[in-house]
Amino acid sequence: MHWGKRYCRSALGLALAGIALTLSGCAMNASPGPAATGEVADKVPGSDWPGYGRGDDQQHFSPLREIGEGNIGQLGLAWSMDLAPGNSVTEPLAVDGVLYFAAGLSVVHAVDAASGELLWSYDPRVGEKGGMNMRTAWGVRGIAWSNGKVYTGTQDGRLIAIDATSGKPVWSVQTLDPGLPAHVNGAPRVFNGKVIIGWASTMGVNRGYVTAYDAETGEKAWRFWTVPGDPSKGFENEAMAMAAKTWAGEWWKYGGGGAVWNSMAYDPETDTVFIGVGSPYPWSHRVRSDGKGDNLFVGAIVALDMTTGEYRWHYQPTPGDTWDFDAVMDIELADLEIDGNVRKVLMQAPKNGFFYVIDRVTGDFISAEPFVKVSWASHVDPKTGRPVEIPGARFDSGKPVRVTPTSIGGHNWMPMAYSPQTGLAYIPVNHFEADYSDPPGKWKPSTDYRADAGVMILGGPDFGTKPASGSLLAWSPVTQKPVWSVKYPTYLNGGVLATAGNLVFQGTIDGWFKAFAADTGKLVWQFDTGAPIIAAPISYRAGGRQYVTLLTGSSMGIAMYAPTMVGTAVQKYAIDPMTQQRRVLTFAIGGDGELAAGPAPVPPPDDPDFREDPDRIPAGAIAFASHCLQCHGDRAIGIGNGPDLRRSYIPLDKQAFDRVVRGGALEAQGMPKYPEFSDAKLEDIRHYIRAQMAQLRDGTSKRPEKSSISY
Repeated sequence: MHWGKRYCRSALGLALAGIALTLSGCAMNASPGPAATGEVADKVPGSDWPGYGRGDDQQHFSPLREIGEGNIGQLGLAWSMDLAPGNSVTEPLAVDGVLYFAAGLSVVHAVDAASGELLWSYDPRVGEKGGMNMRTAWGVRGIAWSNGKVYTGTQDGRLIAIDATSGKPVWSVQTLDPGLPAHVNGAPRVFNGKVIIGWASTMGVNRGYVTAYDAETGEKAWRFWTVPGDPSKGFENEAMAMAAKTWAGEWWKYGGGGAVWNSMAYDPETDTVFIGVGSPYPWSHRVRSDGKGDNLFVGAIVALDMTTGEYRWHYQPTPGDTWDFDAVMDIELADLEIDGNVRKVLMQAPKNGFFYVIDRVTGDFISAEPFVKVSWASHVDPKTGRPVEIPGARFDSGKPVRVTPTSIGGHNWMPMAYSPQTGLAYIPVNHFEADYSDPPGKWKPSTDYRADAGVMILGGPDFGTKPASGSLLAWSPVTQKPVWSVKYPTYLNGGVLATAGNLVFQGTIDGWFKAFAADTGKLVWQFDTGAPIIAAPISYRAGGRQYVTLLTGSSMGIAMYAPTMVGTAVQKYAIDPMTQQRRVLTFAIGGDGELAAGPAPVPPPDDPDFREDPDRIPAGAIAFASHCLQCHGDRAIGIGNGPDLRRSYIPLDKQAFDRVVRGGALEAQGMPKYPEFSDAKLEDIRHYIRAQMAQLRDGTSKRPEKSSISY
């Protein structure tokens, strides 16, 4: 077993790592799926990683085997590249010896894949152009490459084509409708000469759609709406007319939701693109649709003609969703032998906790079984493909109902991988439970980009829920049973890479980059990166040598759940957005590089004049949670993209705080302005931050009393 050159932050860190993860996987009473022998067929020419998920099938699998179980002990750091503060969760691309990735505010970089030498960078100047959209997200999770161009989305909704050699923009189009409270953070895909892109939003009235553009010219090819609009204005096509029959009330006044913010896959044999559709808006089924109907196509997998955008079929894992169980987790394609017949399938492990196998040609349901504990449904009916819900799971009695999984999902956007060699899917799993209830008072849609989806979710030890945790799960899609599992002390760990070297790679939120034997789950290698890992790694060949590359650093979404990670290495190592070591790390056999230790977290400033006002704290906490939490962290515990305000001097000065928050002094750096804030609201927020600062100074914020998520 090889532990990497930088193996330990401290004796305590090593001890924690030993406790956090068993040294070998926990084998289950199930056999793996049918394993391939010899070389794995590779549908992607050469040894590149040219798109998110690598190929059209999105398997996150590399056929390279130079790095394998036999020599994994010789794997070491070949080169590293430091990144500026900001989002760093992109899955890179590798084409013809060049590595491409985005970081920060959608800044795209190209580097020599073998040496790490920077070739060019392209800055779309999102901070200056993002405006109100900067309130909803930071950065992107992936980019695309095709025919000498790199494609990226931006928070303000642009889709930009960049010359892959020069780094100069080729064309740019606006994909978001004006005034839409949304952003682009997912990876665009290039299928059959078209770039397809969606967007994300749970921040206000929105109606989902996905759009395809000509990859060479940027000309709009087609758009598919995922939710029907106002019936009085007519429907765009027969699919929308059909979908409208599954809604009730005046859903169109809320938009309906259904953003396509992550998953897409493509079958070139049938020219079919498969999209995963996001949550409804609002989340509450009773509010948006009078508690009636399946509400197509929210939370559904939809098959479209890639050339025309026309509807072909759909499958909806959670009809009438009211828990935020969207179906945007990665969709992966494979040919599986099931009951003696080879079936062309798609696989998905969405938020709701069931692993689905669907016939990708017809859309017919094949099978589904829970891969985590599921409390909202007993099973999926094998005849209808519909979940059989547990009575009361919709929290319609007026009392809170404990639900698992939660809106965080049994599996979130961090991609799983599928190995055609072992026949197994490898899922980054979250174990989390929370109490769902209706928020007090009459719900109204957000009009100022606040997180407000009409559902209250409370989770954490003080509410009696179990501590959240995570695992890496090897799952057989044929038998629908687990094969092995490795437990982690916390959740929201990184995406997964499988290789033909019988290896599975994954990074963890507490900074370890690990490799496991794909067939048994045995831990065979790990490396301490010194920073949280969310992004999925990739593998490619450059200069005749196989490399494994990943980005380190956390994202905005992680900040929202900071208090629920109390007691984990994330908290103990005091990860700060501005000082955590965001890097590109590239590994190869024989690599002998070392990482320098990162700077110590900035201590909270002294604030001797502060006197806590108990009347301001509640108002400040509510305002902070509504407007600031997504970037700066729940209870101001910053581990995401925004600075940890408990360590900032700006809140100490009333005028400086005003210039930043209402005046937009830091807009170019990604801090949106809030000119609508009243003097009282601004001072409430400032007071709350200073109170959290005081708690950090005296040590009381290391274990917050409560951990809550409220939408």
